Amino acid sequence: MLTKRVIPCLDVARGRVVRGVKFSADRDAGDPVVLAARYNEEGADELVFYDITASHEGRGIMLDVLERTAREVFIPLCVGGGLATVEDMWQVLRAGADKTSINSRAVQQPDLINQGAERFGSQCIVLSIDAQRVVELDGRRWWQVYLNGGRVATGKDAVAWAVEGAQRGAGELVINSMDADGTRQGYDLDLLREINTRVEVPVVASGGAGTLEHFTQALFQGQAHAVLAASVFHFGVFTIPQVKEHLAAHNLPVRLERGG
Repeated sequence: MLTKRVIPCLDVARGRVVRGVKFSADRDAGDPVVLAARYNEEGADELVFYDITASHEGRGIMLDVLERTAREVFIPLCVGGGLATVEDMWQVLRAGADKTSINSRAVQQPDLINQGAERFGSQCIVLSIDAQRVVELDGRRWWQVYLNGGRVATGKDAVAWAVEGAQRGAGELVINSMDADGTRQGYDLDLLREINTRVEVPVVASGGAGTLEHFTQALFQGQAHAVLAASVFHFGVFTIPQVKEHLAAHNLPVRLERGG
């Protein structure tokens, strides 16, 4: 059985890690380089680095900050934010990333997923989806895809988009619940299950971790392959080892050794 991954996320704006609730970014969480080194030492399985304002500001990713961060980690590094072309993907891979994460531009230009997978392999292409729950007047429930850090509604169904993204060559999906993000009230288990029953690629749960039980719920009930969290790690609510020990105690396979 494949081990379950625990992944801290660095949401970076203006060179600093920031966090908030439901995609706000109103609290400074520290230096990305310092945090990356800490999570590497604690035994994180992977690290995600998002330049969260790049798409909204219409610019490329901050390569200097990325390069300094990459030098501090010896675990897989997934990088996203403002990647608009295959050449942009190549730039971040050359700067130290192991995977590229695409979100807004992939919705606008779906062939970017195919192009990236063809050039670098599906293992390098992660499709990140920002989704918010919608309940219609007749009771029908669905999740809408948003762009530019949750600023722009698309009318696109998140579950259908996840299926299409996997078919186009994305090797992994990160499912960000806008409703749960930063609330510490738990992952959106319904959304995770809906997607996991329809795709064969790994799905990473993102948004809402607040207790140790939330991590096990995402993996058991949500059927996720990995759990991503930010504020609970940045602000010292839990450490990576605490989460992994909790998962191991619930008979979930995890890598317990630390980095160095």
